[in-house]
Amino acid sequence: MLGAFAVGKTSLVQRFVNSIFSEKYQTTIGVKIDQKLVQTGDTEVNLMLWDIHGEDNYQKVKPSYIMGASGYFVVVDVTREETLGVGLNLQKMANEMSKGAPFIVLINKTDLPQSEWYISETSINELKDKGLEIILTSAKEGTGVEEAFSRLTELMINK
Repeated sequence: MLGAFAVGKTSLVQRFVNSIFSEKYQTTIGVKIDQKLVQTGDTEVNLMLWDIHGEDNYQKVKPSYIMGASGYFVVVDVTREETLGVGLNLQKMANEMSKGAPFIVLINKTDLPQSEWYISETSINELKDKGLEIILTSAKEGTGVEEAFSRLTELMINK
């Protein structure tokens, strides 16, 4: 899970692993690791989920956290346009460190009113046109969460 500070990485993991959402914000320090056994077709996969602290002006994601990753998410907060730039920069670094592992961009917090969205549908479509796989998610409502993890698992198995 890669992304800027407070984009919802931990909330997405908690929604997926424990089916819970908390309004209380807790900063991730370093890396928090969870796991979940999932079934994809006839294949059982034990996902090790590395929830890496958010990147900001004071704290950068260490490339060593990404080495050996089989796949990853780049999480963006739809209400904060700057998180897209941070996410895309992290994706470039992750692509090098993971030797081209599959990834999906998750545009999170889509439960919020569209009037609060700073990442427009036009921007999202431009990213798709560049070949990025995008899934709109809401950790709060659970929207797109199962789909995202299933799709990334599928991409990792088929790589």
